[in-house]
This record gives sequence, structure tokens and C-alpha cells, in this order.
Amino acid sequence: MQPFIGDDSDSDNLASLAVVLPLAVVGFVIAAGCWTLFAVAGTHVRNALGLGSLEFGLLLAVPMAAGALLAVPAGIAAQKVGARRVMIACLLGLATCMALLLTVETWAGYLLVAAGLGLAGGFYSAGLQFVTCHTPSRHMGLVLGIFGAGVTGAGFNYYLVPLIVQAFSWRGVPLAYLVVILLVTALLALLTDDSDARGDPDVETGALQLLKRLADARVCRMYLYFGVVAGGFFSLALWLPDFMSSRFLLTMESGARLALWFVVPGALAQIMGGGLSDRYGAGRVVVRSLAACLATLFVLSYPPMTISVRGVESVIELELALPLALEGFFIVLLGVALGSAMGGLQRMIIAENRGAAAFVAGMLLFSACLVAFLLPVLFGAIIHWIGLGTAMFMILFVLLACTLLLFASDYRRDERQALLYRGV
Repeated sequence: MQPFIGDDSDSDNLASLAVVLPLAVVGFVIAAGCWTLFAVAGTHVRNALGLGSLEFGLLLAVPMAAGALLAVPAGIAAQKVGARRVMIACLLGLATCMALLLTVETWAGYLLVAAGLGLAGGFYSAGLQFVTCHTPSRHMGLVLGIFGAGVTGAGFNYYLVPLIVQAFSWRGVPLAYLVVILLVTALLALLTDDSDARGDPDVETGALQLLKRLADARVCRMYLYFGVVAGGFFSLALWLPDFMSSRFLLTMESGARLALWFVVPGALAQIMGGGLSDRYGAGRVVVRSLAACLATLFVLSYPPMTISVRGVESVIELELALPLALEGFFIVLLGVALGSAMGGLQRMIIAENRGAAAFVAGMLLFSACLVAFLLPVLFGAIIHWIGLGTAMFMILFVLLACTLLLFASDYRRDERQALLYRGV
């Protein structure tokens, strides 16, 4: 594997980063769009095949589960044979999936394609390794935030897919993605070479060696923190269209477009979180971002309510509910706070494990996908149990409050140890 940058003034590496980073980000935008394609376009498949709720739910869940399973092996392969090769292989696999979507007509075929869309998770692991080996340490958080912001591709689906369907048909969606994927793959192959991210055949990839990395309780907790924050973000991105449309009596298309105001600012906020982490330290950014999440979730958790006040001659009823504009404002703030926390956590974890960036990226994505797979089920169960549509915000409040307490405890312990080390 190519030696990591030790001298931040290395102009050659910075010049290569100017080519590598845009290609990696564009590739991740497209991969993320493919990954969540069925979240928007799957309704057409459901209507065409007459799928039940369970079958449709599996169609939505399989890409996330497959992404979680493929993230770590793809990260190991990126360290072993080179990140560029793995990225190109993942893009070609996604292109194959788009080609299959033009021909499949059965639920089993769509389910097979849905599993193939999990290759987007492999692209994330390899892509993070690809950009990390060109990034100066002082800009690590900023660059990782820019790359992570490629998840906006998932949000763009809410807007672009309906437009393509209206202009052409459902089959026009995979065709459009197929053309773009092949174009990005060609650019990646032509403008980069294997020297941009060489593999290391001697890198540690054995099961026992990898388990040793997971034996550290602090490392596992960091994966858990990122999983809760990022998984919560992805879960809300999937749940908000239905919540907004039912809460304010909107069409599903309108609810999906409103959800864009959560996804896109949240994804872009990773850049802010990473850049601030470079300047002020990742720990401070994460603590303040999680505190902001709790403040917004506290407001959003309150359901619409009616308060009856007994007056002297009559009963006065007060209707308390957030209007659409104010609800949207707090949802945007929540997305920005979650994105900033994701950027800070990603910067902290990758900086501490730079030599195994692809493997660590795979573990981060695995934890996020696992939480994103479980939380919607929990949302639905709790909402059905207590009958409150805002229960999802309550659940996230509890999870993030626990995350903040545990992370702050770890952060203070690390600061004390650093002070003691300096004193010695």
C-alpha cells in the first residue's frame, strides 16, 4: 500500500488529491443513489407485481443489509489489491444491476438486484481508503467530510426519480443510472492509475488479526457511537417522507421533497463537522453536535395536543402543534447537527486508524447499516404501541442522550490521560 503522507507540504500528493477527490465523491453520489433507489422507485415495482407489505419491506431492506455485509470484505480487498480496483469493480457491479433492472419482471429477480445494490457499501469503504492516502493530516476531517457528503445521492433520488418517471417511464430510471455509472467508471479508469492507491499483499487480513482490532473496548464503542448517529440519520431519511405526508396531509411526493431538506443539509454538514474537527478537535465538535441534536429532538418529540383550560364561564381549548414551516426548520437543524456529528466521529476514528482506513470504514458502515436496518422496525413497533407519530423522535432522543453521555465520558478520560502524559 502506498505510504501515507507524512509531509503536509507534499505538492504532488495535494495535486493528485485534486483529481482523486472529485472522482471519488461523484462516484459515491451515484453509488448512494443506486443504493436507495427502491426507497423511491420501488412503489412502481410494488404496483406492477402486486407485492405485499412483507415482500416490499424486504425489497427496501435488502440493499442496506447487503451493504453492511459487503462493506468490510470490500475494505479488506481495497487494502489487499488496491482501492481503485475495488471501486471500479463495485461501479461495474452496480452497472450490471441497472442493466438487469431493464429486463427483470419477477420479485425474485428484483430481490437479486436489490442485493447487488449493496455494492455501494463496498464503494464507500474502498473510496475512503482511496482519498485518505492522499490527504494531509491537517485536512483529514475536511476531506473525509467532503467524501461522506456523497450520501446526498440518496436524497437526490426523492427529486430526480419522479421527474424521470414522468418524462419517460419506470424503466428510464435504471437506464439513466446505467449511462452515468459507465461514464464515471470510464473517467475513474482514465484519470487515475493503480499507483494512486496501491494494495499491500502483506497487509493484515486474517480473522485473528482483525479480531484483535475489535478486542479494544474503546474502538468498539466508537463504532457503536457512529452507528447510532449515522444509522439514526439514514433511518429518519427513510421514515420522514411518510411522516411528513401523514402529519400535514400531503402527497407522498411532497413529503419526499420535504425530506430532502433533512437529507441534503445533513449530508453537507459532514463537511462542516470535519473541517471544524481539524481546527478545534473532533471531540468538542461531536459533543456540541450531539447536544444540538438533543435540543431539536426535544422539540420535535412533542405531538400535537389540545389543552383544556377551565375558565370562569367556559372551557378554553388551546391547540398546540408546530406549523409546517417551524417543523421543517427544526428538522433541518436536526439534519445539520447529525451530519456534523457524523463528520467529527468519522474524522476521529479514521485519524486514529489511518493505516487500516478501508477496514475501519467498512466497520463504520456495517454499524450504521445495522442500526438503520433495525431502527425503522423499532419505530413502527413503538408508534403502533403508544399511538404517537412522533415516537421516532423520542426513541432517537433516548439513544443519542446515552451516546452523548458515554462519548463525553470517554472524551474526558482521553483528555485526562493526555494531560498526565504531557506532565510526565
